[in-house]
Amino acid sequence: MKAQVIRGHGATEDITYEENWPDPQPGPTEVVLKVKACTLNYHDLFTLKGMPGIKLNMPLIMGIDLAGEVESFGPEVTGWKAGDRVMIDPINRKTFKLTGEGADGGLAEKVKVDVTQLIPLPNDVSFEAAAALPVAYGTAYRMMVTHGKIAAGEKVFILGASGGVGTCCVQLAKLAGAHVIVAASSEEKLEQLRAIGADEGVNYQSTNFMEEMHRRFGKPRFFGNGGVDVVVNFTGGDTWVPSLRCARNGGRILTCGATAGYDPKEDLRYIWTFELNIVGSNGWLPEDLHSLLDLTRRGKLKPAVGHRYSLQKTREAFNALEDRKVFGKVVITP
Repeated sequence: MKAQVIRGHGATEDITYEENWPDPQPGPTEVVLKVKACTLNYHDLFTLKGMPGIKLNMPLIMGIDLAGEVESFGPEVTGWKAGDRVMIDPINRKTFKLTGEGADGGLAEKVKVDVTQLIPLPNDVSFEAAAALPVAYGTAYRMMVTHGKIAAGEKVFILGASGGVGTCCVQLAKLAGAHVIVAASSEEKLEQLRAIGADEGVNYQSTNFMEEMHRRFGKPRFFGNGGVDVVVNFTGGDTWVPSLRCARNGGRILTCGATAGYDPKEDLRYIWTFELNIVGSNGWLPEDLHSLLDLTRRGKLKPAVGHRYSLQKTREAFNALEDRKVFGKVVITP
């Protein structure tokens, strides 16, 4: 089969296109899928470059999120047949290994997963839409709905809104009836975010977003008004402390990652003075993915796909992701 393979941590030029990579063979409870769509996440960049304390077996095929068709399966697999359309839960909950990291992933024509990872894919949800859901949208759903409890009438400010997680956060907040403010790096991205539900936008390249939020919603006061109800910040880095200063007294800060840096300078004064609630969220559960599929099938949620590449152009897709030139999800098809 054709596959994109890494033999060690490095840069995009270290991703190798192989035209005769061995086909995966299913074990007793495993299923081999024909990959129809695979989407990239920033986690794939972390896998490529290497993460402190995490050792991976090489060579490795990356690609966490995918959807496809059942091709073959092991003797203990029941209830599935060749041609069945499926999305996968990227976490093997027997081994707790992540597809595309602890096991080969979807940047190939075929992939092997455990049968427990299969989720039936309705005919009215495309492979592309399904492949956009698990990591980014599953993470956003757990953060915004399960832990964040976004409610109607709340003012929700979302940083990093133009990526995969962010575009889902925008739609979920809007579905909840919130007033949605987004931050993005260009007017083009802000227009795209308004098209999927954002009410207001801040261009953080040309404007100090904290000062702009104070201008629009007031400076937070311990006694009095000012600030927004919820700030969503999964970028970290230099945005962390300014984002704390956008939340109202008693407001919530939701986080599920740190794409711009996990060890930002902190200022605890804002947390205790304004009695802020820092709410962390990690990953997703299978039921979250079923809920997202249902929302997508009913047209309530539309996964934002900004760029499409062939499997052979995987390096270009990684470069676009790393340079933050993308809106929504990046889809790769074999």
